[in-house]
Amino acid sequence: MTRPAPDFLWGASTAPHQIEGNNVNSDWWVREQHRPGMELSGDAVDSYHRYPEDMRLLADAGLNAYRFGIEWARVEPIEGHFSRAELAHYRRMIDTALGLGLTPVVTLHHFTHPRWFAEDDGWLHERAIDRFRAYIEATTAILDDVPWICTVNEPNMLAIMTTMSRAARTGDTKKWLSPTVEGVARPVLPNPDPEIGRLLVEAHHAAREILKQHTDARVGWTVACQALTATPGNEAKLRELRYVREDLYLEAARDDDFVGVQSYSSQAVDENGILPHPVSPDSTLTGAAYRPDALGIAVRHAWKTTDNTPVLITENGIATADDSRRIAYTSEALRHLFETIDEGVDVRGYLHWSALDNFEWGHWEPTFGLVAVDRETFERHPKPSLRWLGDVARRGRP
Repeated sequence: MTRPAPDFLWGASTAPHQIEGNNVNSDWWVREQHRPGMELSGDAVDSYHRYPEDMRLLADAGLNAYRFGIEWARVEPIEGHFSRAELAHYRRMIDTALGLGLTPVVTLHHFTHPRWFAEDDGWLHERAIDRFRAYIEATTAILDDVPWICTVNEPNMLAIMTTMSRAARTGDTKKWLSPTVEGVARPVLPNPDPEIGRLLVEAHHAAREILKQHTDARVGWTVACQALTATPGNEAKLRELRYVREDLYLEAARDDDFVGVQSYSSQAVDENGILPHPVSPDSTLTGAAYRPDALGIAVRHAWKTTDNTPVLITENGIATADDSRRIAYTSEALRHLFETIDEGVDVRGYLHWSALDNFEWGHWEPTFGLVAVDRETFERHPKPSLRWLGDVARRGRP
């Protein structure tokens, strides 16, 4: 088995809305208050204040990287008003990571928007890209020595959310789905509108240009890679669906410094589309199939579709309450990942989802974390999987 480069990233990922708490100026905070059946993020796990402890747990375990986000709704709570205090807060996070020997991988947009942006047509507004560009320009003041920057997290999922929100406003549908859990079986979310996808591609490229002018960072975005496979005779249908759901976004990364691959499971495609994953005792807490092999499928496809853009695993994990199952899943996923490295794929790192058990977009039940959190006291409880992954990182291979 090939050993990765000495600077291979071994770490874990989080998203601001899911861990920080009280993100009151965001569209997701508003959505939580008005969607029946949705749980509230509330204080989340208070990582806004406890991030030094969270980072130290990762560093002490032997990991060398931490992916975290800057929350647009905090930085720009009112259009054109950029909070110096919030920018300073995120700069302290960067400095804390660097001081602990953790390479910061900073995400600038992770599903959430300022409330004012969302309520004024969001990405469908004629000035949406200019608004995003202004936010990116504001963040460059604190990003000069950050080595890895993700502009947008899972734009293909964001395009689905935007497509569904537009449909809800026009009366085409009354039901909004969480991207993580909905019902007892793994849902099949609708296809994103390619026109919305192209808007997000334009926004990403605009952000990339600004970041390249003002930082020395490697710049890319992350894509939800679904490891779709065709049932016999349905390869054409697979190509059709994969383009609108994934390849449009992977192709946009061809000139990036890296592409973030985010993979959890796999689903099959027949002549009618994606097959729902049936309820099974082996299903994860999100209803997904237990498919650690999905990571290898996703990496190979991303490598090919991006014309060999370097790959960074920015999310991979399993929603389970059984930590021994988390270790088993991750061990198998890493075996498949390192097979792709042996085949010549340029993989720069593995960032597990997630560092902490957190708010999973309307739900608290799915637990992905390497660290459990008591939501009453906010006490952190590292799981055996954190120590295990740290040991893997020290060895440099699974």
